[in-house]
Amino acid sequence: MTTYTDKGEKPERGQFLHFHSLTFWVGNAKQAASFYCNKMGFEEFAYRGLETGSREVASHVVKQDKIIFVFSSALNPGNQEMGEHLVKHGDGVKDIAFEVEDCDFIVQKARERGAKIVKEPWIEEDKYGKVKFAIVQTYGDTTHTLIEKLNYKGLFLPGFESPLFKDPLLKKLPPAKLNFIDHVVGNQPDQEMVPVAEWYQRSLLFHRFWSVDDKQITNLKERGLEFMSVPSTYYQQLRERLKSAKIKGFGAGNFKSLFEAIEADQDARGNLTILTPNGESNVM
Repeated sequence: MTTYTDKGEKPERGQFLHFHSLTFWVGNAKQAASFYCNKMGFEEFAYRGLETGSREVASHVVKQDKIIFVFSSALNPGNQEMGEHLVKHGDGVKDIAFEVEDCDFIVQKARERGAKIVKEPWIEEDKYGKVKFAIVQTYGDTTHTLIEKLNYKGLFLPGFESPLFKDPLLKKLPPAKLNFIDHVVGNQPDQEMVPVAEWYQRSLLFHRFWSVDDKQITNLKERGLEFMSVPSTYYQQLRERLKSAKIKGFGAGNFKSLFEAIEADQDARGNLTILTPNGESNVM
């Protein structure tokens, strides 16, 4: 692990408390939620859909200890934004939400430092209280929702209710023992990682920190979760890099070896494509 001791500029006000939740835009929210419950040890936690008055989007929320995932799908075929996102990315993370203090101030400073504000702060409420939200654009099509709970006492967020169904078989499966989100990796195109990191330092006053962990794999395999196999070329490239590496361990160079190995494996299958300026994909 490499730790950067310089924490940069200290914010005047406002604070990022922790990850609140990750929202996935998927083709079938109920099915995706069921997979994470059956294979990765999550449990049904909350729901928003037709039965709760949501006519456009259905969201199934699952939870494991401090980890919350939200799976959302369009209820109508005319939802262009979600449809185009699925065509472009497939099922995947759309939003990484943080619980914060003083949402207004964080948004104000982010705007002053050049961040794009997708949606200005607004408040939602139900019988359990109020929650303030704001949405900031980050890399690619990904967004950050800032969530400030104003004495909210509800299950999850306004508009969500208890799940309609809880699978009784989940209790019989071995625990996955996943506790919290340590970090989120945002893969960037070549030469664009540093500008994105600098954006976080400038716009949200994050500081550099590095941590990689690798635990709890055995129980997930026992639940039947299939892991991606690592191409043999990865180990060949890794050995070459470690011969000349000054620092041993799983660092940035090893990540590069892994992605290069996966790329070579995809090329061997004929799946490697080049994205042209007009958005079309050409097979290499």
